[in-house]
Amino acid sequence: MSGYFFFLLGFCFLLAHELDAVRAEEWRILPVLSRMGDEAGYHAFTVLHIPLYALLLWGLFGGGTTNRGLIIALDTFFVIHLLLHLLLRDLPGNRFGSRFSKVLFWGAGLCGTIDLLRTLAPATDLVA
Repeated sequence: MSGYFFFLLGFCFLLAHELDAVRAEEWRILPVLSRMGDEAGYHAFTVLHIPLYALLLWGLFGGGTTNRGLIIALDTFFVIHLLLHLLLRDLPGNRFGSRFSKVLFWGAGLCGTIDLLRTLAPATDLVA
């Protein structure tokens, strides 16, 4: 995966953000999980990440070749995820207001933006 520094950095920011999401009890503001009790919501939130991570890691590293389509999709998700955090920042129960939390989701969003621009920008020929 050489040449994917910004994608990998953004992916790491997102994984760290998901750790922070457990601290912030994010299941309490998610539509389905918020109707569960606290312990059940926490368990469901955590367990749902196992197949999600397995599919993502398999999609990224399981085929022996770089899955550029998945990388572009995830870069796009990093940006949309940042926008959602900005739009929902005043949602009651949202506990992602600390500087640390913001660095994590902003980091993913910015890295996704940089990687998308780097990947999707038309190649320029600098040779005259």
